[in-house]
Amino acid sequence: MNKFVFVITFVLSLFSVLLLQAAVTPSSLFTDHMVLQRGIEIPVWGTAAPGERVTVKLNKAAITSSADASGRWMVRLPKQKAGGPYTVEIKGTNTITINDVYIGDVWLCSGQSNMDMTVAKEDRYWCGVQNEAQEVAAAKYPYIRVFDVDFTPNNAPQANAVGKWEICSPATVGHFSAVAYFFAREMYTRYKIPIGLVTSAFGASTAETWISKEALEAHPNLKSLLDAYNQKLEKFLPDSSSIMGKYREELAAYKGNLAAAQAAAGDVTASKKLKAPRNPNPILDQHNTYVCYNGMIAPLIPYAIKGALWYQGESNGPSAKLYREIMETLVADWRKAWGEGNFPFLYVQLANYGAPVAEPVKDDVMMTVREAQVQNLSIPNTAMAVAIENAGDDPKNIHPKNKQAIGYRLGVAARAKVYGEKIEYSGPLYKSYKIEGNSIRLYFDHVGSGLVAKDEKLTGFAICGKDRKFVWANARIEGKTIVVSNPEITNPIAVRYAWSVNPPASLSNKEGLWAPNFRTDNF
Repeated sequence: MNKFVFVITFVLSLFSVLLLQAAVTPSSLFTDHMVLQRGIEIPVWGTAAPGERVTVKLNKAAITSSADASGRWMVRLPKQKAGGPYTVEIKGTNTITINDVYIGDVWLCSGQSNMDMTVAKEDRYWCGVQNEAQEVAAAKYPYIRVFDVDFTPNNAPQANAVGKWEICSPATVGHFSAVAYFFAREMYTRYKIPIGLVTSAFGASTAETWISKEALEAHPNLKSLLDAYNQKLEKFLPDSSSIMGKYREELAAYKGNLAAAQAAAGDVTASKKLKAPRNPNPILDQHNTYVCYNGMIAPLIPYAIKGALWYQGESNGPSAKLYREIMETLVADWRKAWGEGNFPFLYVQLANYGAPVAEPVKDDVMMTVREAQVQNLSIPNTAMAVAIENAGDDPKNIHPKNKQAIGYRLGVAARAKVYGEKIEYSGPLYKSYKIEGNSIRLYFDHVGSGLVAKDEKLTGFAICGKDRKFVWANARIEGKTIVVSNPEITNPIAVRYAWSVNPPASLSNKEGLWAPNFRTDNF
C-alpha cells in the first residue's frame, strides 16, 4: 500500500512538473501595476510548451501566436492611447490575468550610482536627497510606477529580469532612483499621463558593462576592454573553488567584526569604517564588459519604451580616452536591440567634484570624460543635462543631493526633444570663436533668452598666447557673444572654460540652464 501511494505521488508530482513546464508564463516584466508604452506596438512575450498557441488580450485587441520549438512566444499588441486601469489576459492551456495596467510613457533609466541613488537614505548612507522627509511625504503619484531591476550581472544573456512593479507612494518612493523619480514627476505633472520607469543601474558600473558582447566585438578600439575581462576569467575559473573559499572566510570575518563594531557604544559609523572584501568572481564585477547588459538589459528587450535616461561616467576614468566611442556604441547597441529606431537618449554630464581648483586649466581624466559627453551630442536625438554646479556647497560628495535639479533639467530636455514644446532645453553650447586684436569673441548655440553670469560676474574663463600657457581671463557678455581677454596676452590664440574637475563655473542662459566646459583649441 505504501509503495502504491509512493508511485501515485511520484506520478502526480511528475504530471504537475510537466504541466508547470507547459504553462504559459509571461516575461517577469508583465505583472500587476505595469505601465505599457502608448502610441507604438506593444511586444508581449514569454514561454509555453513548444507549438502552444497563446492569445493576449488588451481592450478590444486579441492577438494570437504560437510558441516556437524552444517554447518562446511573442505577440505585438496594436497601438494604444494613454489611459487605464486595464486588464491584460494571457491565455494558452492556462490563463493569466494582469490587473491595474496603465498605458502611458515608459523610460529606461540606467547608469551608475548617481542614477542608482535613491530618494531616501534608508539602508545606504550615501543616498537621500535634499529635503528628503518632505519629498517622501509628498510622493503621492499613483500613476508613476517603477520596475527596479536587481543587480544580477551574468556572463550570458538572461531571459527574465529580477524585479517588480511598484506604485509611487510615500511608502515606496524612498527606494526609487531619485533622478528617475524627479524626472517622472516633471513629466506626469505636466502631461497627466501614466509614467513607467524601468530602472536598471548599479553603483561604480562602467559604461561598457551595459553593452552587449557582440557590439563591443564589432569595435576594434574597444578590444582592450574585452581582453581585460577575458584575462580575469582565465585567472579565476581554473581555481574558483579555492578563491571563493578564501573569500567566504574573509566575508565571515568581516561580518563578525562589523557586528562587534556596531555593538560598541555609540559606534554608528562602523559600516563606513570597515571595508567589506570584494567578491573575486569577475562575472559579478560591474566594471567588466557586458555582464550587466546580459543580466539587466537583455531581459528588458524589447519592452516598449519612450526613451532612455543615463547618468554615468565616473567609473570610466581608466578608459576616458575611449569614452566617446564607448557611449556611441552603447546608444547604437540599445537602439538596434529595441528596434524602435533612434529613440530619445537623454543623459547627465558629470557634476563638479572635489576641492575648488585654483589653476585656470587643469586636465584630468574626468575632464576627458566630460568633453566626450559634450561630443556625444553628435549622436542623433540626444540631449545633455549639465550639472557643472550641482554639488553646491558639498563638492566633496560625489553623489550630489540636489537630484531635483537634474530631474528638472532632463525633463526640460524631454519636453523639447520628445514632446515637441517650443522651449530652450540646453545651456549655452560653444560654437565658434574669432580673434579680435588682443581678445577672443566666443559664439554659442542655445543662448535662449540671453546669456547670464552667475552673481553678475563671469568666472572660469582662461586664455593663452602662443606659449600655450593658460592664465585667468577677463570675460564679458556682449549680446549673444562673450569677449575674453587678459592684458598680459597681446596675441591670444585659445580660450578654455570650466576646464577642471571643480571649476568656478558661471555661465548659463536666462532659462537657468548651465553651459558645459569647452575649449577653442585642440592641443
